[in-house]
Parts: sequence; structure tokens; C-alpha cells
Amino acid sequence: MSHTPPGPARCVRIVWYVWEVPRIKLKNARPNYIAMVKEVRNIRRQVLPHGLTVITEQMEHIRSASIGIWLETGSRDETPQSNGISHFIEHMVFKGTKHRTAEEIARQVDSIGGNMDAFTSKECICFNVKVLDENVPIALEILTDLVLHPTFTAEDIARERGVILEEIKMDEDNPDYLVHEIFTQNFWKDHPLGKPILGTKETVKRFERQAVLDTYAHRFAPGNIIVAAAGHLDHDQFVDLVVKHFEHLKPAQNGFHSAEPKIVPRIVLRNKKALEQVQLCIGVPAYPIAHEKRHAGYILNTLLGGGMSSRLFQNIRERQGLAYSIYSDLNPYRDTGCMAVYAGTSLASAAKVVRSVVNEFRDLKNKPVPEEELRRSKDQLKGSLMLSLESSTARMSNLARQEMYFDHFQDLDELIEKIEAVTAADLQSLAQEFFKTESVAVTALGNLSGLKISRDQLTC
Repeated sequence: MSHTPPGPARCVRIVWYVWEVPRIKLKNARPNYIAMVKEVRNIRRQVLPHGLTVITEQMEHIRSASIGIWLETGSRDETPQSNGISHFIEHMVFKGTKHRTAEEIARQVDSIGGNMDAFTSKECICFNVKVLDENVPIALEILTDLVLHPTFTAEDIARERGVILEEIKMDEDNPDYLVHEIFTQNFWKDHPLGKPILGTKETVKRFERQAVLDTYAHRFAPGNIIVAAAGHLDHDQFVDLVVKHFEHLKPAQNGFHSAEPKIVPRIVLRNKKALEQVQLCIGVPAYPIAHEKRHAGYILNTLLGGGMSSRLFQNIRERQGLAYSIYSDLNPYRDTGCMAVYAGTSLASAAKVVRSVVNEFRDLKNKPVPEEELRRSKDQLKGSLMLSLESSTARMSNLARQEMYFDHFQDLDELIEKIEAVTAADLQSLAQEFFKTESVAVTALGNLSGLKISRDQLTC
């Protein structure tokens, strides 16, 4: 179990899609242009009468199948008093059901060679399992038993509070995690999106059985559930299994979804003298996950800090030797987003790293990206997209996330076409929109004796 980072209502429909997957290069094609060989992706979608969505992809060439039960609600839909309860419930369903003890759950999954997991993010909760195709019926039965019939005993809740408190302590001892958490809490200050997925020591200590039961009853509604599966399976047979387990649920929506957060670009210096390095997080507002210009954002993040050839890695690590770890992340949500740079460096180099990152922001605003760098970033991004869809688990997750956020299923051809359409002028315009001096937020964590970071140092 882990923690990470709602789509519009649609009518009932069943759809097949064709994806084109790169395999060969044409002899006479322009450099780096990858030819396509057709691979039919048999993707079907169906909405049950009470609102639950089933979406599958049949993959004939493998013997595994991955199943996920997704809830379109996460930690951002919690009140300040219940912060962390989504993640707490994710843990609690594994502690026993009306039909199985926790040990029986583990033994049955192991007996069929399955891998079961779960995670909570800001905007969803997922329970998933991967098994051989012949074990799909029993795997779905176990997974639905967890999700639909947990017991939530007072004894298990008391015990799990202690487990979560230890998990919070563990993450607080991880400086990379902690600096991102502090950054997020300040970037979306006083909004649930800025609260930790795990909750806090104070909120977790207050979780009692009735609060868990109330939250569970409110969130686990069919209109809020997606059952996604990918692998060697038959859609119609899988839908029949889902209906068998979920048909008793009454139609209901969760009624959640918090308001759009206000971004607060603060400079936060947090002392933690035990740390050897200064942990830096430098971020700016970005587009929501379904924004029409999101493909330019993907490319901008890739060339800024998305790999070993990125500007940040080559300049700050390779040329200046100021950091071992430096990268950028793009974190989009349904109504907002953030592009953030992380670096771990010495106290003596911290100000120089901040200055170097801001210089890269400024350079992207003032100069068009060279064609060779743009081509390389596009190919890197396309390759990552293709490789990310090689497993049944990845494809299952892709199905669910597209269902949550987009008004139609985007095939790989469409994504590649959108990526290829991005120009150097588009990236420069995007950089000018993202990298504004007044919008840059900075969090520094470590032994900060004498370190000062002002808004003037962030001029870009």
C-alpha cells in the first residue's frame, strides 16, 4: 500500500479504439521520424445502470490480467479535521472483511501467484491486483470483498493508527519527501490540495470507527467507482463478474470535489540542522491535467529537468557540479497544476543553485528552443509514453485515469500528433506564462545558517 500524486458525466457507450505503436524506421523518412505498425487495442467501456463504469482492454499476447477498483475522490476532498482519512481507509480494508481475515486475504492472493496493492493520491484511491488470466474471477472476488465488505473493527482501527503514525514519522525522516510536502502545503496554503495525503499526527490520532464508517459510506458510491482491467480477458465475461459483485449497490454520487485552490508563491526557509544537505524545491503554477496546451507543458518539463540530457542536469550537475540529484516534475490536477524543480546541495552552493535554476527559467522565456533540442525532447517524451504502456498494470491504470479526466479516450496517435504539433514558439510562450518572478515559490530545508533568498533573486 502506498500514497502518491473526476471526469465529466457521460452517457452509456461501448467503444473500440485502434492504437498505432512504433516498431520500425522508414528508410527514406526524415531523421527521427518513427513509422507506425498497427496494433489493435481492443478497449471497451460500459456504464452499469447504477452509475458504476467498467472499462477493459483485451491483450491477447500476454497471460496476465490487471484489475483496479478506482474511486474518484482522494485527500483533497477531506475536511481539515479528517485530513488523512482516505489513506487510512485504504489501509483499513486490508484488515479483514465479513468473509475473510487479513491473513486469509494474504494467503489467497499468494496462492494464485497474485500481486495486490493499493494507493491513495490527492484525487483518487485505487485497489488493484495482477494475476494469471485463469484467476481473474477469484482475484476480482477478493478485491471486491475488500472494497465492499470491510469490517472496520475498533481494535483494528486503534492498531492501524499506530502504523500510520509510524509511516508519517518515516516520511518526515526523508528530506526529499519532506521538502516537497512543505512546498505543497505552502503553495496551496489553506486548501485541502495542500494537505498531506497521510494526514498529520493530530488528525490521525482522532480517527475513530464512526468517522471511518461515515466517510466510507459517503465515498464508496457506484457513481464514484471505475472498475478497470487490462490483459488476457473477455470484456463481456468481465462485466458479468462486475455486475455479480456490484449490482446490489444503490445509485449515488459522492457529492465531493473541492473548489479550485488559490496559489500562494511563498519563500519558505525551514531549519533542520540534522541534515547534511540543503533541500530545495522551486516551483511555479502550471496547467490542469486536461488543459488544451498540456502537451507543450510535457515537453517543457522534459527539456528543463526530465532526464540526463535536460538543461538542469547538464548545467547544474555536469557543468557546475553543484548537485547530485536535480530534476523537474509536472504535477497536474483537475483544476490546477505545478511545475517544480528539486535539488539537493550544500549550504555554500544553495544560493547559486537557486540562481542557476532561475537563469534556466529566464533563458526559456527569452530564447526559442533550438530545433535539435526540441526534436530530442519530443522523441524522449514519446518513447516514455510508449514504454509506459508495456504492462497490463500500466494499461489498466491508463484506462482509469483517462476515464477520470478526459471527455474521450485519447489514443497514442492523437498524443503523438499533439506532441509533434508543439513548436519552439509554443514553448517560449508557455515559459513566459509560467516563469514569472511574482509566481515563483521556493522552499529550502536544512541547516540554513546564513542562507537568504529574496524575491529579487528570483527575477526571471
